[in-house]
Amino acid sequence: MKLPIVAVIGRPNVGKSTFVNRLAGDKQAIVYDQPGITRDRTYRPAFWQDRDFQIVDTGGLVFDDETEFLPLIRQQAMAALVEASVAIFLVDGQFGLTEGDREIAEWLRRQSVPVLLAVNKCESVDLGMAQAAEFWELGLGNPYAISAIHGSGTGELLDDLITHLPPADLLIEDDETKVAIIGRPNVGKSSLLNALLGENRSIVSPISGTTRDAIDTTIQRGDKTYRLIDTAGIRRKKNVNYGAEFFSINRSFKAIRRSDVVLFVIDVLDGVTEQDLKLAGRIIDEGRAVILVINKWDAVEKDTGTINEYKKEIMARLYFMEWAQIIFVSAMTGQRVSKILNMVDIAAESHRRRVTTSVINEVLEEAVSWHSPPTSRQGKQGRIYYGTQVTSQPPTIALFVNDPKRFNDNYRRYIDRQFRDQLGFTGTPVKLVWRGKKMRELERGANKATKVK
Repeated sequence: MKLPIVAVIGRPNVGKSTFVNRLAGDKQAIVYDQPGITRDRTYRPAFWQDRDFQIVDTGGLVFDDETEFLPLIRQQAMAALVEASVAIFLVDGQFGLTEGDREIAEWLRRQSVPVLLAVNKCESVDLGMAQAAEFWELGLGNPYAISAIHGSGTGELLDDLITHLPPADLLIEDDETKVAIIGRPNVGKSSLLNALLGENRSIVSPISGTTRDAIDTTIQRGDKTYRLIDTAGIRRKKNVNYGAEFFSINRSFKAIRRSDVVLFVIDVLDGVTEQDLKLAGRIIDEGRAVILVINKWDAVEKDTGTINEYKKEIMARLYFMEWAQIIFVSAMTGQRVSKILNMVDIAAESHRRRVTTSVINEVLEEAVSWHSPPTSRQGKQGRIYYGTQVTSQPPTIALFVNDPKRFNDNYRRYIDRQFRDQLGFTGTPVKLVWRGKKMRELERGANKATKVK
């Protein structure tokens, strides 16, 4: 059985994201004093006592307003409630009972999911009980006085919560491949996520900045689990003001860091922009596996050679990502989207792969026999003594040589290509660390000193 889902429902600015951060034990959800910051539903792992579950943050519910994103936020909250084992209705104890709270309570009573009522912002224990008492009127049972900021009162609430969850011995959490969807604003990241899921999981709008949180969604395909992370579009730094967008972009950068594979989405109509080049550099610096997803392919007039022409143009700009897989898709029509997860599997396997020292040195021996290391004007030639893989994710290989300065960029690229061609590192960067003779002697001295101790 998959992890049960707990949906957090409430009006705007009652503290839902702060509460979710408290239960998840981090500060991943954006908290900012402005209504409408959370729009999509975002899933986060949490636990209490012996129970693991997923907690879902949702946008603030307003039933009598059809402006901007509010109808779409309602759809997302309703979708979260449909799949939830239990809902937590969060209200604002300092603000008091509102007509909006009454409307949400009436709607929740019509649903077939258990509801727990949590009265937030009750920082004072004595005053908090009086603040919570007002909410008995909603007819949803005991109102728990809590403080999402300080954590007070949440223990009693969670004790009640887990009685609505299945026993711990029925739950198995699969290993998962984390896939971050990254790109500039309006390149189709949320549309791509929806196409991969086959449902409207993220709000799609032509308005730049629609997605704000990094939205996690898990899907199962066969025996494999994928965590798809939709992110906010990343604009040029000089165009970003402090506030909601600033926090959104930081979440996007963190999503790159915690992913195994990045789906780097590029708008085929715009081509590879300067901002795309900067994002590509950021992804490489983080050492992530990459799939170049060239979106909006349905909008391009084509003949038999069009795809090769576009591929050549894109890779000319992203020449430093020549190892990445590339696919031309339409998130709008679904064209080729079904092939993406197969490419993710290949890239993730390469990213995690470990190769024995003997195999690495076989590749080196053959590479050197075909193309000897360069010789300097003084007649001094580079020598590679041996290589070994020191870590994975990404694969990192240490090459022990007589002098790293004797190996120019062309030869280093040649060795990199040999490892890729012979070992099949597809879709992942491979880091080569060139260590000189002096470094080897220092390491040997350090090992001897350790043995003496």
